[in-house]
Amino acid sequence: MGSPGMVDVSGKPVIPRRAIARGRIRLRPETVRLIREGRVEKGDVLSVASVAAVMAVKDTPRIVPLCHPIPIHGVRTGFELGPDYVEVTVEVVTKAETGVEMEALTGAAAALLAVWDMVKKYEKDEEGQYPVTRIEFIRVERKEKGV
Repeated sequence: MGSPGMVDVSGKPVIPRRAIARGRIRLRPETVRLIREGRVEKGDVLSVASVAAVMAVKDTPRIVPLCHPIPIHGVRTGFELGPDYVEVTVEVVTKAETGVEMEALTGAAAALLAVWDMVKKYEKDEEGQYPVTRIEFIRVERKEKGV
């Protein structure tokens, strides 16, 4: 068995590429209400989660060992608040030899972790456990090249 290595993408053309990833965190309805009303003690949950996503996108090659470092030309985040969840969408664009789906996935995961960190005080039960809270459905919604 060979040792791990990065795939050689030097023969591929530099073209515009875009990826969109989405994920969700399940929360208590009362916690979602606090987020919606801007009453979370730690601050503005969605702003912090958005910054976490951007930071994670830029650091993806440090987090995912064999991921190529590529220029990031843009990151957009969006949030949907449901009755018992927060859903994040992260869109990443570049001009590179390889795609940005790992960056979009990493950004979505980091945004959801930031939400959890911001609201964990409200999610714990009397034993300090998280019976409701869970991150789910992190996926690549779409990837495009040459756009």
